[in-house]
Amino acid sequence: MSTPPAEHPLIAARPTGTGPAVEAVGVVKRFGDFTAVAGIDFAVAPGETFGFLGPNGAGKSSTMRMVGCVSHPTEGTMRVLGRDPRRDGPEIRGRLGVVPQQDTLDGELTVMDNMYVYGRFFRLPRAEVRARSAELLEFVQLADRATAKVDELSGGMKRRLTIARALINRPELVLLDEPTTGLDPQARHLLWERLYRLRADGVTLVLTTHYMDEAEQLCDRLVIMDRGRIVAEGGPAELIRRHAARDVVELRLPAGAEPPSGVLEELADHVERLPDRVLLSTDDGDQTLAAVIGRGVAHERAVVRRATLEDVFLRLTGRTLVD
Repeated sequence: MSTPPAEHPLIAARPTGTGPAVEAVGVVKRFGDFTAVAGIDFAVAPGETFGFLGPNGAGKSSTMRMVGCVSHPTEGTMRVLGRDPRRDGPEIRGRLGVVPQQDTLDGELTVMDNMYVYGRFFRLPRAEVRARSAELLEFVQLADRATAKVDELSGGMKRRLTIARALINRPELVLLDEPTTGLDPQARHLLWERLYRLRADGVTLVLTTHYMDEAEQLCDRLVIMDRGRIVAEGGPAELIRRHAARDVVELRLPAGAEPPSGVLEELADHVERLPDRVLLSTDDGDQTLAAVIGRGVAHERAVVRRATLEDVFLRLTGRTLVD
């Protein structure tokens, strides 16, 4: 009888059943008189990378806390890994990996000791924790820093260690809250590559991020939240097609100059005037720019680019700064 192939060191056993990894129906979260989440519905498929986008105060963190079974809905129902968080919270948390926005590493302990202590929280055998830790440190390219104290690590290294630690219990679902905030571009791209690996191996990922390029790169599907509600849902490319034209023409106008009323509106599907430039949304940016020049619209600089998820995000949630 042949021996079955060894389980990949980063993968948990697949959840039983065929239902969503996470499902929310009519979920409301209130804190006293304040409604943080105002009745949302969403479902995350097993093996999917699902994102929550939204400005500060949109309800993303409150939703993630409910998914993580550390806070319960005020109204509505939520199922995580097929279980009810109210009744089965401890069991669900044992099957989750959590990467918080702020690192909670012990700076006085070594990299390996941080992994070991965290693994023992899950009552894993000592030998398994040591072997698992070594595999995961190799995965996040920290094997050569195993004996270094955490305080000696860079910010990017700490984030990679936090992700490695979150995988120690072979989670079926990994929650990542702003996983690359504050990192330089090189560290961000290395973390993306590690998350690609997890996604390719079938791990279900749920993340929040303020980086639109990160959401476009990582997410299979996402929701955009604003004021506690979901205002759009779909894949990144689908959302761009649905809520933005194909191209954007950015015009920087001379100080005090303003084209005659209605001229720009005749040339584009949507016109947005900002303090430093005008954005023209159009299905053919080159043709629109040629029309702008042909109509004699004075401008200091013009850029034609493809519409992005950021254009969709700002159109749906506005440009007003939220503290």
